[in-house]
Amino acid sequence: MTSFDSNSFAANTDWFVGIDSDGCAFDTMEVKHKECFIPATINHYGLQPVSKFAREAAEFVNLYSTSRGINRFPALIQTLELLAVRPEVIARGIRVTVPEGLVSWIQRETKLANPALEKAVAERGDPDLAQALGWSREVNSVIERVVHGVPPFPLVRESLEALSGKADVLVVSATPGEALQREWSEHDLSRHLRIICGQEAGTKKEILQVAKHYKPHHALMLGDAPGDASAAEANDALFFPILPGEEDSSWKRFLNEGLGRFFAQTFAGEYQETLLDEFRAKLPASPPWKQ
Repeated sequence: MTSFDSNSFAANTDWFVGIDSDGCAFDTMEVKHKECFIPATINHYGLQPVSKFAREAAEFVNLYSTSRGINRFPALIQTLELLAVRPEVIARGIRVTVPEGLVSWIQRETKLANPALEKAVAERGDPDLAQALGWSREVNSVIERVVHGVPPFPLVRESLEALSGKADVLVVSATPGEALQREWSEHDLSRHLRIICGQEAGTKKEILQVAKHYKPHHALMLGDAPGDASAAEANDALFFPILPGEEDSSWKRFLNEGLGRFFAQTFAGEYQETLLDEFRAKLPASPPWKQ
């Protein structure tokens, strides 16, 4: 969906569950970044001479670090910033430029998606924004062509069925809404959802403001990235981590243990802290080439 207002959202049940999509419900993180995002980044930003290092930086930012799962535009900036100061890149005489026009747009815009970027390009004519828009459009085009037939992780379907009728379930994602609609419908999962919220609906933190419509400890977010946990914490929602690399066992644990604790009101406190400690240990903040 492209329009969402957490203030006008009305609860249908006493419980709320938000679920991230890429890397949480669907095993799509690796294919999207390695086959779609990264080739487009190398192409649009002239990184062919340092493609090996560009790939390493992009994979670290998007998949293997505390920034995993962030919006594509800040992720692009972080990737270019890492490359610009990497000694191997400098030694090859390659100058990587961080597009300041895009940095400024990210700082002033909350809905970091193509519609807002298209508007900014039309209003300002900034070449940095036009370049980013071309990159983002190519990413979307390649994803539509390449990413299909990727099923949800085991027990996602069963978990949604267990939630059906008991909780208001929303997809809370930084992925474009069109891709989310396609992927969740392709596997006949959208029927279990109240709303699908993509990047056009705002940040995850903004979307999860719907938690205020529920009693304390009646709102839960499932995600695979630190940003998911931060968005939940900012809105006093509980958080169940889908551990990167351990997704199958995480969903089994949620269905067999976490879900029951959520409804029994024994999730908050010691159990929540144990989950968070396990999650924090999974993703580093500093890239391996800096250590």
